[in-house]
Formats: sequence, C-alpha cells, structure tokens
Amino acid sequence: MSDTLLKLYHYLPPAARSVAASLRGLYLRSWRYGPETERLMEEAQEREKWSAETWRQWRDARVAYVLERAATRVPYYRDQWCARRRNGDRASWDLLENWPILEKESLRRNPHAFVADDCDVRKLFRDLTSGTTGTPLAVWLSRATVRAWYALAEARIRGWHGVSRFKRWAMLGGQLVAPVARQRAPFWVWNAPQNQLYVSSYHLAPALIPACLAALRRYRVTYLMGYSSSLDAVARELIALGEEVPLKVAITNAEPLLEHQRDAITRAFRCPARETYGMAEGVAAASECEAGHLHLFPEMGSVEVRDENGPVLRGQPGEIVGTGIFNVDMPLIRYRVGDRAAETADDRPCPCGRTLPRLAYVEGRSDDVLYTRDGRRVGRLDPVFKGGLPVREAQIVQESFETVRVRYVPGPGFTRHHARSLVMRLRDRMGPVEVTLEALDTIPRTQNGKFRAVVCNIPSRRRAIPDGV
Repeated sequence: MSDTLLKLYHYLPPAARSVAASLRGLYLRSWRYGPETERLMEEAQEREKWSAETWRQWRDARVAYVLERAATRVPYYRDQWCARRRNGDRASWDLLENWPILEKESLRRNPHAFVADDCDVRKLFRDLTSGTTGTPLAVWLSRATVRAWYALAEARIRGWHGVSRFKRWAMLGGQLVAPVARQRAPFWVWNAPQNQLYVSSYHLAPALIPACLAALRRYRVTYLMGYSSSLDAVARELIALGEEVPLKVAITNAEPLLEHQRDAITRAFRCPARETYGMAEGVAAASECEAGHLHLFPEMGSVEVRDENGPVLRGQPGEIVGTGIFNVDMPLIRYRVGDRAAETADDRPCPCGRTLPRLAYVEGRSDDVLYTRDGRRVGRLDPVFKGGLPVREAQIVQESFETVRVRYVPGPGFTRHHARSLVMRLRDRMGPVEVTLEALDTIPRTQNGKFRAVVCNIPSRRRAIPDGV
C-alpha cells in the first residue's frame, strides 16, 4: 500500500477499516485457496511418512530440474553461466556445489532478473520481505505456487495442532492496521473472509494490552499467531492481571521462540506455544510438532547449514543457505538467508511419527549473535532471562568486544539483586565485558514491528578480528 493510500486508510473510522481489511482478505483468499487445496493438504500429509531414501530421490530430481531451469531460463543465472563459459569455466551446473552463494544485495539490486523468462510478472503474485534490516525484497509467485504453499502451511502449521483457517483466530503482526500514534482502541481490524482478528504489534504497551485482550474475547478467538515478542508481551500482561484466555494453540512466526517466552505464553493462554520458521523468499520453512521438534519442509528447498569454512557438524550452529525448489518461477540458488540455526544431531525417530528432517533450534539473524574477544560467537542468550527474573522484555546490544548494553523493561519487583544477577549471567557467557543496564518503558521495534532480542553493532569486517589485533 502506498503512503498516500495508507494515510487515507488511517482516516477511516474503525468499522470502515475492517471493511477495507475484509476486501483485502477476500482478494488474498482467492489467491491462497482453491478447489485443489484439500488434495494438496492430503498429499503433504502423505509425504510426512516418506522414508529418508524416498525424500532423497525426490529432492535430487527436484533440485536437478530447478538448476537446469535456472541456468537456461532465468536471466541472472543464464548470464552468470555464459560469463563463466567465456572465461573457460567448464564446471557443470548440474552440481549444486558449483553454484556460488547468492547474497541478498544481488537479489535486491535487480529482483526481476531472477524471474524465469517464460513468466509474466503482471500475472504473478508480488510478495515483499519484511525489510527488518534493510530495504524489502520483492518476490514473485504463480497462483499455483501460492496455493501449494498455503496448503502446506494449512496441513503442517495449523493442522498439526488441530486448528484450521475456518476457526476464528488472531494475528499479532506488524501491518499498520491502525496509526502508530493512536492511544485509544481499537488497534485491530476484523478480516471476515479469513476469520482473522488482526492486532497491531505496535500497540502492545502494558496500558493498551487490556483492550486487546478484551478484543480476543469479544471475537471468540480460538488460537493465536504472531511475533514471539508480541505474544510474550500479551501473555506477561495477562499473567500480571491474574487473568487467563484459554486457547487451542499459540503459533509464533518471524522471530525465534525463546524458552522464557514459551513459558509465559503457555501459562497465560493455557495451551502449547509452537514455533515456526520461514521467509518470503521461500527457500526454507519449518514448523514445530506436538512433540516439540522443529521439522523442516523438504518441499521448500535444499538447506545447508554452514560457516565461512563450509558445512558445520550437525548440532553446531551456522548460517542457513537455501536453494529454493518450491517457487520454480523465481528460483534462488544457494541463497544466504541471513539466519542462523543448527540441525539436530539426534538420529532417533521423532515421537510424532513424522520422518521430516529437523532443526535443533533457530538462533535468529546472523547479526543477532554476539562476539567475544577470543573469537567466539555467542548465541542462544535466552537463559540469561530465565529463573523468574522479573523482566517484561529485554534487548542485548553489543557495541564493541568489551561493551554490552542491556535495554530492559522491568517487571513488578525488579530489584538491584535482579540487576546484578542479569549482569553476572551475561558475563558467564561473554567473559569480563562491561555491561550497562538501561531501563525503558518499552523496547523500540523495527519498522515492521518486529523485535530483535540481540543486536550486534560491531562492523562485519571486525567480527573475526578482535580489537587491537
């Protein structure tokens, strides 16, 4: 939506904004769901029991098709391979390892060059990444691809937990459904075609959350989706008020689900909190099963977890590099997603019975890792805030190898003892760093309403070379 249209939309009375949201919802529903949806869901469920060998054969055939299509029909890659041939490079494009890693900036610079030349972008669906740490990226998908993705999501993200798009649900997200400066309810719209209450993540300050809770009850919401930090903020206020809103499930997206957030969400809503992982570029996706394991969707892409030296051992964290095999009209080959994760090192079958591969955990963005003077990378910092520490939310910001700032919103009963404990826990993981505590009323979000729990401001070129070396 353009800035002018958004401004006009914000001038509408609340009821009219819900009408506008419903019209948009009707349009999106026509793209996302069709007569083939149920069949696609059943096929996705059948694949969940495939053997590892069946998955390998299927994936290899799909990768081979996508590499051939990319090298011959996608302008960016075709030009790249032609230049390599002119320079005497005879490497085969059939082998994934012969393709260079694709950086976001190359995609951002000319996204049209990644669309196959037998496609008309005017007939494709244009999606945008969130732009959390930069300019949003444009991605184009055919109607068939969009519907296949939403069938997959319906089967695995909702279906695993006994809910569906036909139940009333709420999304806590970063769309500007109400002006950010607005201090009076409503901070939401009702999207009738999708049975969705969309609640603005920009309006989850403690004083405003009770109105949002009232909306959840009024619209008889049965499950939640949204940013982990948004669900956590609502859950903590619910606990502070001594109230509950029982739901079927709370499903997080766009941010890693930290254990202290999971605990608060589970307590407040009396339901499991389940994590998902994905991105608009569509080269990888995963969802947490009822057994608490994060299963990858092999249909989306071929995933590598690697560091600067190559693939890392299973169980060790590394950057995600994905080759998209789902969206064949805009294939991204060995695309550096910008996130860090670890594959599980546990070979035992998942108790849920599904044979889908698993991630041990998602750390978050590559920038959301701290660095020590001796060259270590420190992720998974959520244990710092465990053990009943009365903090509503917190953000750790690293300015140098020696200095770390903790910006936090104190909860009731926060004392100097808790402050000392927070500093000690951080030093236990970082070494003898200088820790500055900064109490705030709220932690600023990104332009898309997302919350970054860890921010590293050390320039990339310095991270591998400690100061003074």
